[in-house]
Amino acid sequence: MILQALHTTTYSYSEPVSLCHTEVRLRPRTDSGQRLLEHRLVVEPEPSSITAHSDFFGNDVSTLTIGEPHTTLRITATSLIENNGADTIHPALTPPWEQIRDAVREYRTGAAFAAFQFTFDSPRIPLTKAFADYAFPSFTTNRPILQCATELCQRIFTDFKYDSKATTVTTSVEQVLRTRLGVCQDFAHVMIACMRALGLPARYVSGYLRTGENGTGATASHAWVAIYCPGFDWLDLDPTNNVMPSTDHITLGWGRDYSDVPPVKGVALGGGDQTVEVEVHVVPKDYAAC
Repeated sequence: MILQALHTTTYSYSEPVSLCHTEVRLRPRTDSGQRLLEHRLVVEPEPSSITAHSDFFGNDVSTLTIGEPHTTLRITATSLIENNGADTIHPALTPPWEQIRDAVREYRTGAAFAAFQFTFDSPRIPLTKAFADYAFPSFTTNRPILQCATELCQRIFTDFKYDSKATTVTTSVEQVLRTRLGVCQDFAHVMIACMRALGLPARYVSGYLRTGENGTGATASHAWVAIYCPGFDWLDLDPTNNVMPSTDHITLGWGRDYSDVPPVKGVALGGGDQTVEVEVHVVPKDYAAC
């Protein structure tokens, strides 16, 4: 399936901004399930400089500087992605969760060593007993990891309520666990905290959800979780919608938590009060390579 993703972020300021520096992570990754065909980034006003690099996790980052005074900043990314989705995996075929916990602690393979970094605290995800207590009912002795994780995903989907007004980007994951309210970013953080509290690697995935597929979180940037499973690499789970992402999900990037992969972040000199509007549309698209 070919999908077109259109992502527009608009900053409006009450006073002119004289200078701003912004990082953009809006270029979808190419991996085993998806392939980037085209990508275009348009910034208004036009930046005085744009540089590109890959961050620690291999995500593409564009860094731009705007020295022209402005009261509106609009960043529009258009991408075409060939998305073949993930292979179907029977949960019973995956290893017991304790085996994975022990394997990453020993990190005898390169993959296990790379996964080990996703077992620790991160800026938005402290590891506390409360998350282990919430996770434990799903992680019984010698149970296959994917059975455990899909049950945990389903429990978060059932126990937590999507409420876009209940949290902000600074709301702690501990508060989300207490109130059971939040958005996709919050539910991903909760599930990651639960996995890591048991010593299991889990990473935060930033991306999009196909528009009009009755999925929660399809009108803005989306977020979900990937768990490490030897023999199957990383497996994605979306606790906001209780699904394993496939052809309706597009991966932008991944990291330890949201702080590693915000789609757009920056600093501005001046500006006064600001408002931010984000629009995302992901639709099927006919494509013929030139």
